[in-house]
Amino acid sequence: MPLQLLKIDSSRQPVLPLLDVLREKLSPRGSVVSEQGRRRTIEVFGEPLSPRQVVERICGDVRDRGLEALLEYSRKLDRCELTAEQLRVSTDELAAAHRQAAPEFLATVRRIRDNVLEFQRALLARDIELQRPEGVILGQRYLPLARVGVCVPGGAAAYPSTVLMTVVPALAAGVRQIAVVAPPTQFGANNPDVLATCHELGVRELYRLGGAQAVAALAYGIDAAPGASIEPVDKIVGPGNLFVALAKRHVFGEVAIDSIAGPSEVVVLADETARPDFVASDLLAQAEHSPGASVLITWVPELIAAIERELNRQVERLSRSELTVQSLESYGALILARDCDEACELTNRIAPEHLHLSIRDARSLLPRLRTAGAVFIGHYSPVAVGDYAAGPSHVLPTGGTARWASGLTANDFLRGSSVIEYSEEGLRRIAPDVQRMADLEGLTAHRASIDVRVSDGKGA
Repeated sequence: MPLQLLKIDSSRQPVLPLLDVLREKLSPRGSVVSEQGRRRTIEVFGEPLSPRQVVERICGDVRDRGLEALLEYSRKLDRCELTAEQLRVSTDELAAAHRQAAPEFLATVRRIRDNVLEFQRALLARDIELQRPEGVILGQRYLPLARVGVCVPGGAAAYPSTVLMTVVPALAAGVRQIAVVAPPTQFGANNPDVLATCHELGVRELYRLGGAQAVAALAYGIDAAPGASIEPVDKIVGPGNLFVALAKRHVFGEVAIDSIAGPSEVVVLADETARPDFVASDLLAQAEHSPGASVLITWVPELIAAIERELNRQVERLSRSELTVQSLESYGALILARDCDEACELTNRIAPEHLHLSIRDARSLLPRLRTAGAVFIGHYSPVAVGDYAAGPSHVLPTGGTARWASGLTANDFLRGSSVIEYSEEGLRRIAPDVQRMADLEGLTAHRASIDVRVSDGKGA
């Protein structure tokens, strides 16, 4: 049966309300769960809690009961019986996975690591110092966070790429302690490629933990016997399902987080120079995440029909074709804009995670497109190259948050602090301004701390 895709002609119907409906379905608001998820919630908690309530319950239990709660939720939610000793993947297991990994795979990991390191080090924030003639020195220094936690998904597929795209930016920033959590599944912390990648990057802390309980363990720490204890981290990064996203939101303030990410999304802007088979493959690549939003925007009417034919032809060859079809039909759209100007306007309103410009002279359009997590320019820059190997991290803002949020970089693992040094002369010059502001705000102690240094004419 042909794909039942949402097609929108902006000259005949409003576009944004329909796109808002799509986005709401994928938002991390915590109100929509599958029937299977509802049944599991009742089975575990004895009542039909919302995802937000589930996360609050899990995080509270892990904070209060520690290791006991972790093992209990691993049994109930992941259906994995773990002992305290099995919670952390041993260094012997990591080393064994590394020894047994295919040399070609390890060579790929190393090349990607080098690409990411080169890019992330190039954009790393640098210390600055500004000197003024009256003996004033102002500076900004950046120090790496001491300890970070990384969430790696492992439900439906293995993601060594996520290990690379989160751990390597942290390494570029100089973080020394990196704790990785992945669910206790064949695609998570039991996956040999994930283990081998961790070992290659120097990660020696990998825990068999997934979902909200993993986030809580990183945030609050687990005080247990050696080998089962987890020291709390300063920041938690990395993608995950709805429960991971909500858990990160829940613990924010206790620790820092990178973002509250939702499902993956792409907008492809295409003109008459775009190859329909190329564009279809880009849309399918995002839908394959299932859920994933795949949106085409073009002002070339005949291109929509051609891409639709390619989607139907290519989807049959995919290993996850059934899930991909469900995702396309639920969260995909083919939009015919009036012209290039309207296409740019719609794209800026959507603020997509990934934006692919499959158009002639694509770079010239870049200044007009101001809200996207990552932009892929030209016919030979598919999103997959950014997902896996280019250098920027594939952890990007979703759900319209690219209006104000940025993708993960090495700078997210730095903490900046200002450095201020005044001489007596410098303080005397600026004192009237400080005193005036203190008087205006009624903060007499602030004023007094200046007065005591400058009023007697002798200085401190």
